[in-house]
Amino acid sequence: MGKSRFHWWFFPYLRRTCSFRRCPLSNRSLIIASACVVYLLVSVSQIGYSQQQQRRDGKIEKDKYRHTRGLYRLDITDSVDVEPGAAGFAVPTRSNVIYITLKSKRRKPTHIRGTIRPKVRRKVRRKKNEAHSAFTQNKRGTMERRSGQTQRSFASNTSRGGTGDVYYKTFEIIPQADFHISSIRIYSQKAPPWLSPQDVKAMRFLADAKVLRIKEVSRADSSASLLVFEGETSVSTVDVQHAQRSRVCGGQCGVISSPVDTTEVFAFHLDRVLGLNRTLPAVSRRFSFLHDGQPCPVVSWDASLYPEGRAAGWSTVRLTWGEYQSSLKQRCWHKNISPKPDSGCSTVHHYEWSKLALFDFLLQIHNRLDQSCCGFRAREEDVCVVFGHGDACGDHVRLTHIVHRGHDPSRLVFTSNKGFFDRNEDNLDYRLLEGIKELPEPAVSVLKNKRLREKLLQSLFLDQTYWESQGGRPGIDKLIGVIERRAAVLLTYVDAHGIKAIAMNA
Repeated sequence: MGKSRFHWWFFPYLRRTCSFRRCPLSNRSLIIASACVVYLLVSVSQIGYSQQQQRRDGKIEKDKYRHTRGLYRLDITDSVDVEPGAAGFAVPTRSNVIYITLKSKRRKPTHIRGTIRPKVRRKVRRKKNEAHSAFTQNKRGTMERRSGQTQRSFASNTSRGGTGDVYYKTFEIIPQADFHISSIRIYSQKAPPWLSPQDVKAMRFLADAKVLRIKEVSRADSSASLLVFEGETSVSTVDVQHAQRSRVCGGQCGVISSPVDTTEVFAFHLDRVLGLNRTLPAVSRRFSFLHDGQPCPVVSWDASLYPEGRAAGWSTVRLTWGEYQSSLKQRCWHKNISPKPDSGCSTVHHYEWSKLALFDFLLQIHNRLDQSCCGFRAREEDVCVVFGHGDACGDHVRLTHIVHRGHDPSRLVFTSNKGFFDRNEDNLDYRLLEGIKELPEPAVSVLKNKRLREKLLQSLFLDQTYWESQGGRPGIDKLIGVIERRAAVLLTYVDAHGIKAIAMNA
């Protein structure tokens, strides 16, 4: 009876035909088979619909993950308080800064800029009265096309180093009206404490001053030349009169270097971080009329370092390697004791050589104390090999680029800071440290307390053009890593040779 009711419920049309029991056997089988087919079709359709719905839901979830997967790769180095019930993050104030770093795909190692190996060039013999130009003809032509007028003056001068003809060539730059944003980034109220207000002022001038004219200064008997630009600024009348007497700069000026000499900028910040304060302020700047707009190091001009008739590469202190080592042993001017007249001491204080040796070792600057490349394995393209200085390693070899100001002969000024970041730790120039028995304690303290990287990052960040030209943070980290490894080698050398770290106030 129960079965009969079940069939009547699900197959009501059977009432209209015949009773389920009264139907013949063949009809009954046909009815059962039809019911099974209908049930099978309904089941298959339900299964297919459920699978299609699952596939659609999976695709939606995959698209959501594809659009939001970057959010799971965020590293937040600071936290932000969110108000209860607020949607999303609260907007932070200016004092509550969030630094977010996106982890990108691994890229090739950043090339260390400023360490481009010099091209091997054939020696070109020049006539004695032919001045060497700092630019190729096409770059000079570009300057002349963009300049309002070209002047050339000739002067003769006699200096202690000899008599020579000095050439001045001036390019008047047509001012261009453009919107300029300063590349010196100082977002807080004060700059880092190792930079003086004079340093910051000089950096802003070198990076932002409007260029009025450019003057190329060269000597007939030297291959070196200077490229000086004069900027628009307000200086006192006394400073202008003093600058005009040099016949090079009529106001406040800067010296433009080659784009490959970017270590000048790094050297300035390293000098200030170590507390040496012996370099001139330097920044990186782009000139639309020079070097195809590439960033060039620009160093502050100091007329007292370049007397008339002397260009880059000339020394105001003339010493040989043997005389230099002898002055180290005599500790000239130590404790302000005047040396004997026949001692052979120069006017430079004894502590200055210690500061110079530490600074040159970290940057591997060998053109001052080791221009013949005697303390390391030189390459064929190095200047000392190209010009054949590699065989001269005796006491008669002269030191170069040893400069001091005319009014302060006891203190050195570190100029021409051409360093090398691509020299391995197993090929460092230890000749730079020969004869050194003391090092400045403040600089050694910075190297020991592991804060060198932090301070250099803060300092180099100020110069946006230099920061970006080195590849941003990854490139700067590589440069600092080189200095850190050399600092570790230097500290090991100091301990092994018993070198003392003392306060040097001279």
